[in-house]
Amino acid sequence: MLNDPRSHGLWEMTAPPAPSTEMLREGVTAQVVIVGGGYTGLSAALHLAEAGTDVVLLEAQEFGFGGAGRNVGLINAGMWVMPDDFPKELGPQYGERLLELLGNGPYLVRDLIDRHNISCELERNGTLHLAVGDEGLKELAERAAQWQKRGAPVSLLDAAETERRVGSAAYAGSMLDMRAGTLQPLAYARGLARAAIDAGARLYSKSAVLDHQEQSGAHVLRTARGEVRADWVIVASEAYSSGPWEVIRKEQVYLPYFNLATTPLPREQQQLILRGREGCWDTREILSSFRMDQAGRLVFGSVGALRGTGTSIHKAWARRSIRRIFPQIADIPFEAEWYGMIGMTHNALPRLHKFAPNVLGFCGYNGRGISPGTTFGKILAEHILGRVAEKDLPLPIIDPKLPAVRSVKEAYYELGAQVAHLAGERF
Repeated sequence: MLNDPRSHGLWEMTAPPAPSTEMLREGVTAQVVIVGGGYTGLSAALHLAEAGTDVVLLEAQEFGFGGAGRNVGLINAGMWVMPDDFPKELGPQYGERLLELLGNGPYLVRDLIDRHNISCELERNGTLHLAVGDEGLKELAERAAQWQKRGAPVSLLDAAETERRVGSAAYAGSMLDMRAGTLQPLAYARGLARAAIDAGARLYSKSAVLDHQEQSGAHVLRTARGEVRADWVIVASEAYSSGPWEVIRKEQVYLPYFNLATTPLPREQQQLILRGREGCWDTREILSSFRMDQAGRLVFGSVGALRGTGTSIHKAWARRSIRRIFPQIADIPFEAEWYGMIGMTHNALPRLHKFAPNVLGFCGYNGRGISPGTTFGKILAEHILGRVAEKDLPLPIIDPKLPAVRSVKEAYYELGAQVAHLAGERF
């Protein structure tokens, strides 16, 4: 997008076309106006429109421009935080409520894809969290036990079963989560946009919100060439926020993440790795992730930005890593490369803000946007529709809190990933 092949890479190459939309060029009214065309905003627009609500969505660029169109495509359940730590961080009421909601989030994603016939390469065979060494296996054993006591369909696999599924002997075991899966993330975002339009929502692209004012009990959002007057505002711009709610960007620390996609593997090589098409990531602090797309490309990623010296460092590291993990497919060329920014909160959990009366927004997905974003969009729609009271929302409403030395931390993450990858996989 924006003539940058490193913004969305493979996903832009292979996604169905976006629905035709235009810039807002007039003054309009609506019951609800949504800011941001990622998973949260599109899910909210779809659920509101299906309920007969007059809703307008304003996207600054194109649908899926932010994290929604750049991520790995893992439909994960929960967050990075251990299940038992949710109540410790949020209290027992909110902690267990959020855990149950996000644990079931992948089922909502599947349901929307099925109901609206969204073509996005959905795979339902689960994900594999891969253990690096004994410490990694110990961590996964505890994580699996905490999910299992809540009835989740997760299981701990030994090294032999992990090798059979992955096609690599590099791991001490894995946690299989059958709630989860993979999809083509930009295609999913565009599919949600199309479904929302079909349901009656009015979607505008290239329509960044420049100003927000309260006038006579209504909210007025101004863009470069138009404005929207509405009773409710959903702020769904997440880590790519700017304009009136730029504080959402500022309260999160950017963690860069890149992906490289190989050319489609020959059919015989596709039978050697990830035959079940599970999405994978490992337990390293600077983690690696990999999965297959529908055409048989290996999508391989890690922390880091493909810019400056990072481009050559991360690509060389990825080639060495693939050679170690999958020696049977070494030397397959890369076809696409891209990267984006993950917004991280201090406790790796999302947040709910009330910016003004009838102005709400979730943020802070910490790299887990597909399922939580879809779920939170639905929850906000149900709250506006009067089906979920404020006290029954999955998170307490808090004020934005800016992290200390954010820019220093962001530089550290980007440069630290380069240092780690420059030395990594050489022995």
